[in-house]
Amino acid sequence: MFLRALLAFLMVPVVVTGIVPFILSLYDPYKGQGSLSGLIPLAVGLVILLCCVRDFYISGKGTLAPWDPPKHLVTVGLYRYVRNPMYVGVLFILLGWTMSTASPLIFGFTLFLFIAFYFRVKTHEEPWAEEMFSAEWEKYKNNVPRWLPQTKGYYPTNKR
Repeated sequence: MFLRALLAFLMVPVVVTGIVPFILSLYDPYKGQGSLSGLIPLAVGLVILLCCVRDFYISGKGTLAPWDPPKHLVTVGLYRYVRNPMYVGVLFILLGWTMSTASPLIFGFTLFLFIAFYFRVKTHEEPWAEEMFSAEWEKYKNNVPRWLPQTKGYYPTNKR
């Protein structure tokens, strides 16, 4: 299981938040001076992403990869405050890349990914969660926002 989680992490977020932005920044003829302040959202996003991967592995008994999703609904950690913290973390990382490199191409890639994430969540992940976790998902969905974190955490009354 650990190797599957590691492989999923290396294949999905490392490519999307590391390799692709690096290549885009190398070949972006419009990039500007950039700022080291971009390292702050990049670091915050990385911490968010790593926490979410851990929660998928420990609480969900699965990985972030679409081919090996969690077996249990993950409602711990950052998932108590927002339904899609992993995507939020990825967007923070890409925002950090954008600020660090002043690359319009990375900014465009970030916008493209946000739109892709939005439609993936609406058309695939939420219907899948509803089918897999039914009433548990419905209660979670009604208490936790999709993208913008809330200040109070969600603590379901029925523990596994």
